Amino acid sequence: MSKLNASDKFLDLSDYGRSFGRFLALQLKETRFTPIHVTLLFGISGLIAIYCILNHYYITASFFILLKSGIDAADGELARLKKTPSYSGRYLDSIFDIFLNFFFLLAIWKVTNTSFWMMLLAFFCIQLQGTLYNYYYVILRNKSVGGDTTSKVFEYKTPKALPGESQKSVTILFKIYTVVYGGFDKIIHFLDQNAYKVKTFPNWFMTLLSLYGLGFQLLLIAFMLTMGWIEFIIPILIYYSILIIALIGIRKSFII
Repeated sequence: MSKLNASDKFLDLSDYGRSFGRFLALQLKETRFTPIHVTLLFGISGLIAIYCILNHYYITASFFILLKSGIDAADGELARLKKTPSYSGRYLDSIFDIFLNFFFLLAIWKVTNTSFWMMLLAFFCIQLQGTLYNYYYVILRNKSVGGDTTSKVFEYKTPKALPGESQKSVTILFKIYTVVYGGFDKIIHFLDQNAYKVKTFPNWFMTLLSLYGLGFQLLLIAFMLTMGWIEFIIPILIYYSILIIALIGIRKSFII
């Protein structure tokens, strides 16, 4: 089941792992594996990548970073195939992502001469980039007929647990989610408060925006690791944030 109406589908440059994710989900459809198990699996892949960075195995680290992206696409696919959507899975996925992002950059800082404060700034920047992508993308998803609505434009209220999941787990994970993502959500909402009023976003705009999707960010990191450009990763991720103002400006000026 697609998250978007046919007319809203766009070339998502950050979603290159979707084919692998769908393949993996199909293999697990008739097994006891749940989407939560798959989320844990991509977390393990991310931890292996961090270990490899710390030990200077950069090409291997790149492989596990990209594998993490592929597996990351599989948990949602498996939930749709098994018809078991859950808020627990949605929040756990996002929580794993933000912590892995931080530790990816922390590992890169550890093996380079980059300032610790530059590393923190890069982390802030990539989260703000990803939040902008998710903000517009979730708006588009929520406007789609029959689309996935476990993600909300405004996350301010603990949702009611869906069948098959614990309300306690949903409540705890939601609180963690709001702590780690709430500040970024507020900043992006402040910068473009009326985006949710837009009927739809052009496909070309969403494709351009997907340069800020987590998958593309990880692809960029993996590419630079493979090329031996690890010293440039943190500075480039910071400068890459210049597009935030440009994208919001395009939205406000031409997409109303």
